[in-house]
Amino acid sequence: MTIHTDPSATYRCKNCQNPVAFRAELLSKNYLAKTGRAFMFSHARNIVLGPKQERSLMTGVYTIAGIFCSNCGEELGWKYLQAYEARQKFKEGKFIIETAKIAKDYY
Repeated sequence: MTIHTDPSATYRCKNCQNPVAFRAELLSKNYLAKTGRAFMFSHARNIVLGPKQERSLMTGVYTIAGIFCSNCGEELGWKYLQAYEARQKFKEGKFIIETAKIAKDYY
């Protein structure tokens, strides 16, 4: 079995294969979203932000925006715009992408 730890591995939209994040940008695998497991990334690309909204999540209240694939429009997760609790401020500007919505490519 080969374990791939290449920082250039790409996460792509499962629906259309549009690249949305790199392995080197993966910060955490310990998040939950609508469809189950989700990853936190420092950056995301080829996405479109939805409207701002206040959302009460398991760890507090946040201002977030949904993120959508810029190619096919698939909802992928969300971006944290503002955290109201001091201990959650590290999430601001980060992206949560649902694992059910992405596939990983290795180069």
